[in-house]
Amino acid sequence: MYHALNKSIEIAKGEVIAFLHADDVYAFPGVISGVAEKMKDSDALYGDLVYVQQSAINKISRYWKSGHYFAGSFKWGWMPPHPSFFVRKEVYNKFGTFNTQLRSAADYELMLRFIHKYGVEPVYWPEILVKMRSGGKSNVTMANRLQANKEDRKAWQLNGITPFFFTLWIKPLRKIPQYFTHFLLKTK
Repeated sequence: MYHALNKSIEIAKGEVIAFLHADDVYAFPGVISGVAEKMKDSDALYGDLVYVQQSAINKISRYWKSGHYFAGSFKWGWMPPHPSFFVRKEVYNKFGTFNTQLRSAADYELMLRFIHKYGVEPVYWPEILVKMRSGGKSNVTMANRLQANKEDRKAWQLNGITPFFFTLWIKPLRKIPQYFTHFLLKTK
């Protein structure tokens, strides 16, 4: 999959690149125009994401509220949801594309590299930008989740960065509240 995404980056003609995967949709019609407006002075932007049921796009099962990024956030298990991550093509040209050595954590590695390692400062748009149908590659089974955690560790190693000893334990634990906060939302 990441080979195909890299090819897409290579042939992309626009200034800003984002990846909306097969079953995902933007949460409202103004997402693209809003991103264009909010990214005028920034190289990257991210927002929130909701997981929805396969058969019912308005039935929210999980709410990934990204929150604001601050220097060092990745070491505390933070990451933005990749489908809500918009990046200028020049950032890819400067810092590289997806690392295809990783099967399920190449998106994590890319954002770690751009934001944490190279200091690309993203803008946070505190709005649900993407509705994602449940069942992503790294979250389908516990075995996949464990494999993703191994790859998360490798992402740090590939970039020559040392996380806190608890970083890779806290990363999945930070997601637990996402399964409960969706009750506070009104369906959009």
